[in-house]
Amino acid sequence: MYRYGIKRALDIIFSLLAIVILFPVCFIIAGIIYFTMGTPIIFSQERIGKDEKIFLLYKFRSMTDARDKDGNLLDEDQRISKVGAVLRSLSLDELPELFCILKGDMSFVGPRPLPAYYGPYFLVDERRRHKVRGGLIPPDSLSGKAYTSYEEQFQYEVDYVEHVSFLLDIKIIFATFRILFRRAQTGYGDYLNRPHLNIYRKDMKINEFSEGKNGDHIGSE
Repeated sequence: MYRYGIKRALDIIFSLLAIVILFPVCFIIAGIIYFTMGTPIIFSQERIGKDEKIFLLYKFRSMTDARDKDGNLLDEDQRISKVGAVLRSLSLDELPELFCILKGDMSFVGPRPLPAYYGPYFLVDERRRHKVRGGLIPPDSLSGKAYTSYEEQFQYEVDYVEHVSFLLDIKIIFATFRILFRRAQTGYGDYLNRPHLNIYRKDMKINEFSEGKNGDHIGSE
């Protein structure tokens, strides 16, 4: 019953409350971003949601548009701003995702919604992570690590899909508070420590990857 009704009801109630309570914080963050990086204030990107449906995820912008002499964007670790690093360390950049939760594209707890262009690079078993809504708070917090590999992350997420419960969600939420404290101390937002999944798995044989619905790959490179 929790998985198929109560969880969604709690998402609606608490996302609405959080949006109202945290509005002043979001307003201040938006102002800081505007005066330090300009517009846009909000970053949006297509992500893979429940049942592999694509939706737009929103975050506060954390990177500049700095380019090299040829007009090409610099690497991501060179474009993250000081403000963006702080926002990421405290996960404040993710506050706009509350609207995604209210809308029904996400849940408070669930697998990380990853970019649509990652679609072709999930292994068959890993695609089970898409049986539930992606979450603001990820199951791999249970690892106790500030950083996890893709393989570790996906294993925690697949296990979560098979054992969704209220008690498990509470356990993940409390584990996340410990992770946030550790991330703030280690400067998590100062750099991006993992390559994109399509880069990470570019050398794997294509038959190791799963195919999307109707035989089409999800997303694109």
